[in-house]
Amino acid sequence: MNTSNRPLSPHLDVYKLPLSALLSIVHRGTGAFLSIGTVALVWWLMSLAGGEESYIVAQKFFSSFMGSLILFGWTFALFFHLANGIRHLVWDCGYGFEKTAVDKSSWVVIGTAGFLTFCIWFFAYVFTIGA
Repeated sequence: MNTSNRPLSPHLDVYKLPLSALLSIVHRGTGAFLSIGTVALVWWLMSLAGGEESYIVAQKFFSSFMGSLILFGWTFALFFHLANGIRHLVWDCGYGFEKTAVDKSSWVVIGTAGFLTFCIWFFAYVFTIGA
């Protein structure tokens, strides 16, 4: 059987995934990132119990640019996972399956995660500068 004239099946980059599908993928990614962030949180808590020297090492890491970037990403992942989880709870109740409702709730999830992340980091900055 000669298959050289048959068209190739399209790859994923041919399709434009809907926003809800992208958020589903990101939801799984944020779940994995939250697991990694929890390990970092445990490291920080263990440094508290380990004494002053280990605490200084952990604080130095988390106050560095890379540590702050990781904490910022962990905060966004936490709020995104929370907001998207609430959306899934609403879906489990049987509401919000219309296309317009799914699109609106997708943007609400992104906006909520961004807003809450901004609020937490804004207040953390204000209270650490004021202290």
